[in-house]
Amino acid sequence: MRRNIVTMPIHKADGGNSISPCQDLLAVEEPLQIRVNGRDLSITMRTPGQDAELAAGFLFTEGILKTRADLMAVDCSENSVALTLADGVDTGTARNFYTTSSCGVCGKASIESLHAIGCAMLPELEIRAEIIHNLPEKLRAAQSAFDRTGGLHAAALFDASGAMEAIREDVGRHNAVDKLIGAAFLESRLPLSHSILMLSGRASFELIQKAVMAGIPVVAAVGAPSSLAVESARRFGMTLLGFVRDERFNIYTGLSRLR
Repeated sequence: MRRNIVTMPIHKADGGNSISPCQDLLAVEEPLQIRVNGRDLSITMRTPGQDAELAAGFLFTEGILKTRADLMAVDCSENSVALTLADGVDTGTARNFYTTSSCGVCGKASIESLHAIGCAMLPELEIRAEIIHNLPEKLRAAQSAFDRTGGLHAAALFDASGAMEAIREDVGRHNAVDKLIGAAFLESRLPLSHSILMLSGRASFELIQKAVMAGIPVVAAVGAPSSLAVESARRFGMTLLGFVRDERFNIYTGLSRLR
């Protein structure tokens, strides 16, 4: 099994002029090459582990995979994962999403690309506010790698009662979400119409689009959402919550689901 944490010698300054050598734990960041039907598709930087889930989740949220039957095989090796797709699956139909905040492409075109591939309005899910208040603590308590390194993002799925269904950690926020969705895809559990997605950081457009693709009706984030994230959530009827911490949160869209 690949290590996702490594030990590295450093020097620590403890105040004044005191500098001493010690050992520190760091989250591993390595490239993953994703190959589809023998051809290179993408390279992403990630924390090793759950590579099959990451690749499957990425292909699903990019609109290439529609159902579990579209994926025939997944073979993982060191820093590489090869996927074999069923006959007739078109790798050229991937959505053209814009995932950097510096991109100047029109946001409305990005949102409409979700609609164009058949994403529907998200289902109803009744949730209580006190359930949301407890999610950050539950997420933090389950972040085993973060406890040791302080350098990983986390994403977790909860049910409407606040019970944790799954959690993934990674140096990339989008990778953590892809791993979660990929695990559900490989187990034929999509759409996640009864789940709440909890994010350890902010809610960007790319994370909202992945949640929309997976049919997740509620997304809660410790940090702030972007304006395009809010527009996307509103377009598909998602409940989007930000600054979920310290017994409070902001409701940006989807107030009707809260009880």
